Amino acid sequence: MIRAEIFRNHDGLLTGFHISGHSGMAEEGQDILCAFVSSAAYMTANTITDIICANATAEVHDGDMKVMVCEKIPDCQVILEGLLLHLSATEKQYPDYLKTVCSVV
Repeated sequence: MIRAEIFRNHDGLLTGFHISGHSGMAEEGQDILCAFVSSAAYMTANTITDIICANATAEVHDGDMKVMVCEKIPDCQVILEGLLLHLSATEKQYPDYLKTVCSVV
């Protein structure tokens, strides 16, 4: 199962995300859900770090991505809210393969 954890601070602002695991819907390289989630995560990370040029950290390992935004930028909030909405809607279609949670950090 893919676990997508979206982080909020105590003020309710989104601060980043951690996505890990594999869906197990299909063999590696053939799994459309893994490809979909990975693409959404990379687009979010690249937009935050390379388009907005926010002060952020991004760590990527096999089947695992963590991005943390280190400053308060409204555009980052919009992008992270979009990722949360996108993944939550996808979870409704694939509840046995994707779990999206929000955590306060």
